Amino acid sequence: MKILIVEDEPSLNKSMVEYLSSQKYLCEAVNNYREALDKIEEHQYDCIVLDIMLPGGNGLTLLQELRKLNKLDGVIIISARNELDDKITGLRLGADDYLTKPFHLAELNVRIAAIVRRKNALGNNIVHFEEITIDMQSKNVMVNDVPVALTKTEYEFLLYLIINKNRVLSKSAIAEYLWGDDMDMVDNYDFMYAHIKNLRKKLLQAGSGDYIHSIYGMGYKFSLK
Repeated sequence: MKILIVEDEPSLNKSMVEYLSSQKYLCEAVNNYREALDKIEEHQYDCIVLDIMLPGGNGLTLLQELRKLNKLDGVIIISARNELDDKITGLRLGADDYLTKPFHLAELNVRIAAIVRRKNALGNNIVHFEEITIDMQSKNVMVNDVPVALTKTEYEFLLYLIINKNRVLSKSAIAEYLWGDDMDMVDNYDFMYAHIKNLRKKLLQAGSGDYIHSIYGMGYKFSLK
């Protein structure tokens, strides 16, 4: 997936590029309005991480230009805590989400994945991976056309894994995706391990291949190998 980062603070720009690149995103980064406008006019991105305050222009104006071009790139606006009105304006102009500085990079990763999932669902409610089929409208999961009963958390986890197939997902990113704001209440990853174990067991019993791979010291990857 291709990401454009528009952020004028050098350290934050660099941190986002390094982290998202480690998560197997293809990242491009700019630090001012003019370069950002050139990028969105010439290219298409799965998601744009857009700061509101930029040298040479305003991120909200950039968002307006993007929508005038009838482009459907996902957009996350980022802003300081005292810019609530700008956040609301951004959402009205067509942003998909917003984050308030400072934020955890793992949370940004989760937000990007969620936006890509929603964008992919606009024209197609069916997700396939080998013999696994997910109907995102009915929330039904089938293996070789046979229904598999999953809990809500197991369903969300499986969908998250398939959408991010072939990418290593850190334990913290998975935990934030599954529990969101309640993640701070989780003392360790035992709950996540239990969900992974149960999900893998149900899929294998239904005749699925074993696609959930533990990557030592990093997290998990959903792939053929």
